[in-house]
Amino acid sequence: MSDYLPLLTMLVLATLFAGLSFFASSLLAPKNPSAAKSAPYECGIVPTREPAERFPVRFYLVAMIFIIFDIEIIFLYPWAVIYQRDLRTFGLIEMVVFAVTVFVSFAYLISNGALDWGPTKRARPGVGVRTSESTVRRIATGTGPTDPGTGDPGTGDPGTGDQAA
Repeated sequence: MSDYLPLLTMLVLATLFAGLSFFASSLLAPKNPSAAKSAPYECGIVPTREPAERFPVRFYLVAMIFIIFDIEIIFLYPWAVIYQRDLRTFGLIEMVVFAVTVFVSFAYLISNGALDWGPTKRARPGVGVRTSESTVRRIATGTGPTDPGTGDPGTGDPGTGDQAA
């Protein structure tokens, strides 16, 4: 039990710090709300209009990639501490496999454009310029690109950019 005493002490201190921080901020914070304080604030720029669109999914993908590599560093630190003492060759092989796995996943993300913030450079195959008419037709038939005259799937329509699959 004495081996877990430092861990228990750290857990109690962290909980006390968090609780006291919340209590102190609620007790000491000024309580005079205003419209300016309730407004969203980003990068020192006062918003003059509502945002045009939601954040792109790529923003969240980059955040998840950051978390993955952050977790890798968390696993790397204890390994480095006990490497020389206990792990030796087995630990080295284990860490190389782990690092290769993370690197392969990172290469996969880069190859799929997860970190490309600009406009998409690759168009999806079989889909040209999209219009509301071609999208409605594709959803209504449930078969993908169709010929608007016959409704046959796969013949394509050069006017809307639909092409044979």
